[in-house]
Amino acid sequence: MANRTSLSFVRRAVTGLLLLAVTAVQPLVAQTTKWRDMHKVKKKETIFGIAQKYGLTTAELMDANPEMKVEGYSLKKGDYIFIPFAKAPVAVASAPSTTELGNLRHRAIRVGVLLPLHNVNGDGRRMVEYYRGILMACDSLKAEGISVDVYAWNVTEDTDISKVLKDRNAAQCDLFIGPLYSKQVGLLAHFAKERNAKVLIPFSITAPEVNSNPCLYQVYQDGGEFNEAVINRYVEKFPGCHTVFIDCNDTTSRKGVFTFGLRKKLGRTGQTYSITNLKSSETVFSKAFSRTKPNVVVLNTGRSPELNVAFAKLNNLTTGNSQLDITLFGYTEWMMYTKFNLDNFYKYNVYIPAAFHTNMLSSQTRRIIQKYRWNFHADMMQALPRFAITGFDHAYFFLKGMHLYGNSFTGAPGTVGYKPIQTPLKFERVAPGGGWKNRSVLLVHYLPSHRMETLSN
Repeated sequence: MANRTSLSFVRRAVTGLLLLAVTAVQPLVAQTTKWRDMHKVKKKETIFGIAQKYGLTTAELMDANPEMKVEGYSLKKGDYIFIPFAKAPVAVASAPSTTELGNLRHRAIRVGVLLPLHNVNGDGRRMVEYYRGILMACDSLKAEGISVDVYAWNVTEDTDISKVLKDRNAAQCDLFIGPLYSKQVGLLAHFAKERNAKVLIPFSITAPEVNSNPCLYQVYQDGGEFNEAVINRYVEKFPGCHTVFIDCNDTTSRKGVFTFGLRKKLGRTGQTYSITNLKSSETVFSKAFSRTKPNVVVLNTGRSPELNVAFAKLNNLTTGNSQLDITLFGYTEWMMYTKFNLDNFYKYNVYIPAAFHTNMLSSQTRRIIQKYRWNFHADMMQALPRFAITGFDHAYFFLKGMHLYGNSFTGAPGTVGYKPIQTPLKFERVAPGGGWKNRSVLLVHYLPSHRMETLSN
């Protein structure tokens, strides 16, 4: 069941009905109009008494507040609960016409969010934060005169999505954001294609339907695709350089797929490389480095302990060989080590490939973190990426693009004029008649001048 969000509520974060509901992380339920009211529970009130007060059946009240159906639930003084309108006979909704769907400049864009929106486990908590980012994007777009109606369904891993899609609001959506779980993509993809709606798959990397369904947009690439894209960026970025691969003796590492692929690519393009070991003697280690070309060091692990040993080896090497030109090319995980390795990142001109980058020194980042805290009386999770910022970037990019171009919006770079805070989007069609995948790869560069830059492709 879905909760329709009026954007007028988003700005009034403390008293707005929607944000009170989201802050409490309550499952979202169906209404075809705005909520009639919110009720603050008083001492000794009962579900039956509250229902009678508002002319509802207990079933209607409990449908609007599904947590009441959980075993052991009891009303507590001070709780806020939804007060729905009494149910009326529901007519079966037909799909909007193509003309209506394309006319998004002159009406509200209707968005359906199908994600686990609960506080039961990590998936739910992360997706609630992501959903809050979507709402913040809608609020920002409102200031630009772009109207959005949001419908949200609590779609858990066990949810039968076919039942969700029977909701009359689903048939009216121009854009779906979700699902989180790959097994639910197929039914939603078919449903959206029948209605000429778009589906933004925010996290799942296993969605074969994207190869044949033009309505699907997949944000994250799978490991193989991402490795291939990074290898191509590497070869373009470092022509004429000598690559030094360091075996770090990490038996748990899966980075060998990347380093093996890079070695093959370097061989085909005629670029030189050597291989050494983290346990090699200083003399043997030194011989792996070129004295005539810039060296780019690549480890075969993303772990912090081995990275620290590598920095120690490089520091010893450069102490006696100051003429050596050394750059490190790392992995997305290295972003988590910035706090402890920033000086070495600057010293060794580190490049980190990633699908996102959260620059905590950016004024944009600081503003959205502050706005999130003000709206929801909570801090964002300490996670990479920040899920609320991801939701903001995704929603802002797509909703503004659809407002500008209607159904002809493809997600191509440069069409929206939006500079992402954290997650760049650059969609390319997978195959003729197929959907779209985000092909953006960032290089986060720590310069020896103690500056940082983000290079996008």
